Amino acid sequence: MLQKLFPILLWLPLAKKSWKDDLIAGITGTIIVIPQAVAFAMIAGMPPIYGFYTAMLTPVIAAIFGSSYHLVSGPTTTSSIVLYAIISKYVHPETDLEAFVSLAILLSFMAGVIKLFMGIARMGKLASFVSNSVIIGFSAGAGVLIAFKQLKHIFGIEVPQGSSFYNIVSYIISHISETNWYALGVGMITLGIALLIRKIKKISKLYMLVAMILGSLVAVWLARYSIQIETVGTIPSNLPPFKMPAFDYSDMRMLTTGAIILATLGLVEASAISRSIALHTHQKLNTNQEFVSQGISNVVSSFFSCYTSSGSFTRSSINYQAGAKTPMSAVISAAGLMIVVLLFAKYAAFLPKPAMGGIILLVGYNLIDFEHIKKIIKSGKRETTVFLGTFIGTLFLDLDQALIIGIFISFFFYMERTSKPNIATLALNKNGRLINIIRDENAKECSNLKILRIDGSLYFGSIEKISDYFSNLYNQNKTQHVLIAADGINFIDLAAAQWLSNEVLNWQENRGGIYFAGLKMVSQDVLEKGGFKDEIGKGIFFKDKRTAIAEIHKKIEIPCKTRAFKECEG
Repeated sequence: MLQKLFPILLWLPLAKKSWKDDLIAGITGTIIVIPQAVAFAMIAGMPPIYGFYTAMLTPVIAAIFGSSYHLVSGPTTTSSIVLYAIISKYVHPETDLEAFVSLAILLSFMAGVIKLFMGIARMGKLASFVSNSVIIGFSAGAGVLIAFKQLKHIFGIEVPQGSSFYNIVSYIISHISETNWYALGVGMITLGIALLIRKIKKISKLYMLVAMILGSLVAVWLARYSIQIETVGTIPSNLPPFKMPAFDYSDMRMLTTGAIILATLGLVEASAISRSIALHTHQKLNTNQEFVSQGISNVVSSFFSCYTSSGSFTRSSINYQAGAKTPMSAVISAAGLMIVVLLFAKYAAFLPKPAMGGIILLVGYNLIDFEHIKKIIKSGKRETTVFLGTFIGTLFLDLDQALIIGIFISFFFYMERTSKPNIATLALNKNGRLINIIRDENAKECSNLKILRIDGSLYFGSIEKISDYFSNLYNQNKTQHVLIAADGINFIDLAAAQWLSNEVLNWQENRGGIYFAGLKMVSQDVLEKGGFKDEIGKGIFFKDKRTAIAEIHKKIEIPCKTRAFKECEG
């Protein structure tokens, strides 16, 4: 029980043997997270120190309670931009930074509570209901938004705060003559260095850090000639301070919808990352435990001035590739960041915003998964529509609305597919096998027995099509009996059971009968518990088609014109 509550008890003994691997991976993680913490905090509209706070505390808490050995939690691009989009509807960081930060921490607390509740309620499987097309579309749209929101730092143009994607583009185009060419130069040099370093295998993992340092040196060099480039500003050199979130009922009510969206997205992100790495490590994951760990880390860290966190794909991937064996690497990385903040925070104040903007341009570009987008487009119109709906919604609507639209379109197509189950007519071929009659025109059907195979579940959404089919069969065909090959029916809900009962009774009274072969026990659950099986008779259910065919032919009084089965001879 203790190991289930505290997974650290499982991996801590392993860390005694793998501490060298974890140490190397942890140091690598510290180096990687320094520029990311600043960049993600800027994306969220928060001062850089809050990115450091979040990167220090949340990985440790998530490591204690999480099940994945390689997932590293902390500030992420997606969570940061969603947080900014939610809160900026009510207050902007440029006009009232203190209120913005207060709401951000409160929102993080609320999202953490929701994550924790979902974990305790064992709702881990809900993450799988958000399709990959929605996530890829959302990530691509967020990447474009992130990149365009940094153009004001790159071009040195004062874009009005809170501008939408369209307004940003139109404003920069109309004010392009106001470009600060020195800021643009610093941003482009930083971006170019990052792209170059990323191609050098030996130091490719350090491309963000190296590019930021060199870009900052360019800005410092320009300052010698009285050319001022806007910088990040002073970063406090201290550890996360304890401070209660500003609990206010009206604020909490206002942020509830956003908290649900933020929590759901964060859980989908964390579970997707941990699953993708587990495919290589073959580690057995507990998704509900991941939900719990993400919830606890968000709740606890919100009392220490941290904003929302989730699993980081970049840091988790690097953590795995650097040779980490246990979550101890995440703890070491967080401890290393604490040392950096305490001893070297003063140097971070010189980071130029155009250089940060150049790095964030690359971060935004990396969010656009071109390989998967090509697969989505090739896979068909439905998945492409889901992707485009989410992508376009992300650019032109609020991010929470974009996610809801994407999920709604995805579910709509799912319901459309499942509401039209395939109904195949089976007949006997020359080899004595029952096959779909459209595959063999010479296959024979019994003139008194229609054999149908239903591929799909019977539920409220699919009843209309199935009902229309049986109605046409009853009116246009003189077949006395119908046998349903039910191997492909996974479940029957209450609405379907009610219709099924009425249809079977109608055939029994006015024609012959409807029978089932191979219906799974789990599919008979509602029929059994709802009393429908007693109404229609338990004798119409058979284990296999051959047994059913033999029994049904005993009830046939009219001679079979087409003697498809040997039973027809009788």
